[in-house]
Amino acid sequence: MPARRRAKNGTMSLLGSLKFVLSRPHREAYPFLGASGAVAVATHYLGRRLNCPVVKGVSTASGLFFGFCLYFFRDPQRVAPPREGLVLAPADGRVVSIEKIAPPVELGMGETPVWRVATFLSVLNVHVNRMPVAGTVTRIVYHEGKFLNASLDKASTDNERNALSVTLPDGRMVAVVQIAGLIARRIVCSVKEGDRLEAGERFGLIRFGSRTDVYLPPGIEPLVAVGQTMIGGETVVAELAS
Repeated sequence: MPARRRAKNGTMSLLGSLKFVLSRPHREAYPFLGASGAVAVATHYLGRRLNCPVVKGVSTASGLFFGFCLYFFRDPQRVAPPREGLVLAPADGRVVSIEKIAPPVELGMGETPVWRVATFLSVLNVHVNRMPVAGTVTRIVYHEGKFLNASLDKASTDNERNALSVTLPDGRMVAVVQIAGLIARRIVCSVKEGDRLEAGERFGLIRFGSRTDVYLPPGIEPLVAVGQTMIGGETVVAELAS
């Protein structure tokens, strides 16, 4: 490959990486960006005028928090695989658990154990949640709870969570659960019962560290492994025809 072409490809790869890191923020970021940005600017000028180290420190801290929010709330575009009948990852992160367990009792999906794939999101992951399948949201149940480390298995039952059941066109059901983590304090769900969504569409967000579980229909086997890195809206978790 000519040197000029290699340089061009390298530049395009770098720009692609920057575009991912610097993607537009989710609308949930606006209050944080507005407040921290205003404080950073105001204290910057006040600190210079008063020559006060404390005020300058507040300006620096506010600026750093502004940058953190830009990164944390990034909302990159994702491209779902052009195939029907797939279960996609509902979030970015790392698979921490794959086991057979009954769906959340609050969703009324029965007591038959099904495969549950749990994905842990660190503060460095994209925290936008995406619909794992194409279907209709038939039930949404919010449950208050604790704020344990989201990587622990008992976080699925003990932590604050928001559970959704999604009915597929053929009548089968998939459950997806947003779970607050150790420092997460807000679960955002932007859909309502009766909404029809496509696989990979955004449906919510969890702030500052969390976990997202997906429960597969009976008889469907997961295609991912514990420790695998997930890309929300793109990684294939299972095939519904299997």
